[in-house]
Amino acid sequence: MLVELSSRLEYALVALLEIADRQAHGKPLKVNEIAASQALPERYLDQIFTLLKRQGILSSQRGMKGGYLLAREMWQITLLDVVIAIEGGGDRKKVDPATPNTLEKTVIVETFSGIKDSVNDILKSYTLQDLAKTLEAQRQNSPMYYI
Repeated sequence: MLVELSSRLEYALVALLEIADRQAHGKPLKVNEIAASQALPERYLDQIFTLLKRQGILSSQRGMKGGYLLAREMWQITLLDVVIAIEGGGDRKKVDPATPNTLEKTVIVETFSGIKDSVNDILKSYTLQDLAKTLEAQRQNSPMYYI
């Protein structure tokens, strides 16, 4: 799995940042609120939230004041967690028994396996908290225009 920023992964991260921001104020968020504030398709977010909930990244509260919350602290949610939840685990390439196992094939498979491990290590090193801090720094550096 070489990571590419799919729209589904981007929407998941945007929504998680929105939830983290509001959760700091003790407020669960409904899918329609996130969809409206971030201009994202609500039905698509529903599907994404199902995946995030299944992986233990989000939890939900029922009722009028219900909505979604982070299931773990921001620093405990890595980008790798989110990628796996949204894009899947990207299992190692299965060896095709019909093709001969040549030295060239072995070298290529081992090289790409090492690349995948390196990418996963990088994704593990970044958390939702890192993204939130970067977002906050960007907000503070961007000028506000009032009319």
